[in-house]
This record gives sequence, C-alpha cells and structure tokens, in this order.
Amino acid sequence: QLQLVESGGDLVQPGGSLRLSCSTSGDSLGAYAIGWFRQVPGKEREEVSCISGGGGSASYASSVKGRFTIAKDNAKNTVYLQMNSLKLEDTGVYYCARRESEQNLGGVLQCFGVFGSWGQGTQVVVSS
Repeated sequence: QLQLVESGGDLVQPGGSLRLSCSTSGDSLGAYAIGWFRQVPGKEREEVSCISGGGGSASYASSVKGRFTIAKDNAKNTVYLQMNSLKLEDTGVYYCARRESEQNLGGVLQCFGVFGSWGQGTQVVVSS
C-alpha cells in the first residue's frame, strides 16, 4: 500500500514562500494521481491541487491558482507543492493523498476520491 508522508510546513510571513513535500518510501508513485489537501479547524478538508499520474496535467483550487505549483518527481518518489505569495488564509494542515482516479477532458484535469487513509499532514502557519 502506498504510504505518503508530508513535510515542509513552517511558520511564514504573508507574502512568503514554502515548498511542501509528499514522499513515499514504499511503493513507487508510479502512475498514481496525487493530490494536496488542506484543513483548517472547524472546516471541511479541501482539495488544493492535484497532479495526474503522468505528471503532465495539474489542477488547482481557485483560491491558490497562480500562486501554488504542484510537481511530481518520480525518480525521487516525491510530489512537491510550491507555495508562493502566501496569505493568512493559507494557514492549515496540509495533506497529500493518492487519488482513486483522474479524468482529463479538453485539457482540464479532474481528480476523484482518495485512496487509503490520511497521514499526519504538515502544518503551515501564515502569520505576521
């Protein structure tokens, strides 16, 4: 079973940058679509971004589009989330997960479901 571990969270000032990592020491990421999610206390966990199994397509929540970039390095079995121009509302615990399926229609990637259980996540705090 693919076990993913998140890292890279930190305290950062508004406007700053962070790079989160989602790594596996077990199975290869292979052709799995991988998504990043975040959760704030009292709110539902929301999808932030997803990258296709092949790594050639990505999708982003409207709230992070243009600021976050997801990338997949199959050689390192790692998916990254580069977060720039961070805002206070980006604060939360960030999780990565294997997606159950993906669909690409007209260049628009959609990822569905989450396979397996959630990991520990990594805490991002954006504060001045």
